[in-house]
Amino acid sequence: MPELPEVETVRRGLQPAMEGVVIAKADVNRPDLRWPFPERMADRLSGARVDALRRRSKYILADLSTGETLIIHLGMSGRTLISGDPLGQFHHHHPAPEKHDHVVFHMANGARVTFNDARRFGAMDLAPTHSVETHWLLCDLGPEPLGNTFHEDYLVQRLKGRNTPIKAALLDQRIVAGLGNIYVCEALYRAGISPVRKAGRIGEARVRTLVPIIREVLSEAIEAGGSSLRDYRQADGELGYFQHTFRTYDREGQPCQTPGCGGTIARIVQSGRSSFYCPRCQR
Repeated sequence: MPELPEVETVRRGLQPAMEGVVIAKADVNRPDLRWPFPERMADRLSGARVDALRRRSKYILADLSTGETLIIHLGMSGRTLISGDPLGQFHHHHPAPEKHDHVVFHMANGARVTFNDARRFGAMDLAPTHSVETHWLLCDLGPEPLGNTFHEDYLVQRLKGRNTPIKAALLDQRIVAGLGNIYVCEALYRAGISPVRKAGRIGEARVRTLVPIIREVLSEAIEAGGSSLRDYRQADGELGYFQHTFRTYDREGQPCQTPGCGGTIARIVQSGRSSFYCPRCQR
């Protein structure tokens, strides 16, 4: 599933084609994805201007001139692809429709934005912009890891006394929003913290080091366009490249890259998800 860097990369890719532009027409080609679409979604989107395109956790939020916000979640395999962009940043010609093109935005500037989702685990909903943060998909989310409200004192307090493994704590979207399996593995590796260590038993100084490391990992991944694993593509159809710099994720059996360690990356399963780490230098 795309994590924060992938979703942020898609948002940035969509901005030139959508932000400040009217949706001339919206085609909704099925009644649902993971959940039913809102009533009259095509009518409510057609003619609306996209005033702002932002991100909250793993969701893209399109604030519309109608006073509503379109909430988009890519799910496991959802892709937003742009064609015909007049700025010349993407493909000039519109491709033939594909089987899993479920929602299509025909923009007034000539661009076409297509939401394609083969597995249909994605989602879209409309909510009043003034209260979108109270929507059931967003209301329990913790702070953004790249925002000012995610800081060392905050993380120390949220992890204090927790008996869950640190890996599970950082994946808890109520503690910090947007982190997923890949980037938690990478951050814990750089911090030298084992994914199985109880969150409440990690010293305060070590917890504090996690905040800048998490920011660093996410920023590097965004700069690289995310990590292309299985279905993920950027909005222009290109692959992300952060997977080529993985230090631990998906490197089971390979040498640890920490200088002087000499250990080997191991894989364990935690709550049904693979954790990759070095048992020698992550304590």
